[in-house]
Amino acid sequence: MKFRLKVEVGLKPGHSDPEGETTARLLRELGYRVERVNVSKVYTVFLEANSRDEALAKANEMCRRLLANPTKDNYTIIVEEEK
Repeated sequence: MKFRLKVEVGLKPGHSDPEGETTARLLRELGYRVERVNVSKVYTVFLEANSRDEALAKANEMCRRLLANPTKDNYTIIVEEEK
C-alpha cells in the first residue's frame, strides 16, 4: 500500500526561535498586530508499507533518526493512504 506522511516538526516550548522572532518583528513593522510567530517545517513523505500502523511506525523512526531533534523538537504525524 502507498501512504503519504505529513510530518510537522517545531520547537518545544522554551526554546528560542530566532526565525519566528524576526518574522514577528518584521510583520509588526509592516503594521500587523502580531503577538508571536512560531516557525516549523513540514515534510511530505511518500512511502510503501503493509499497513497504516507500519507507515506510522516508520514515520516515528524517521523522526527519531533524522527529521527531529528530540532535545528541542516536537513533531506530529498525519498518515494518509494514497489512492
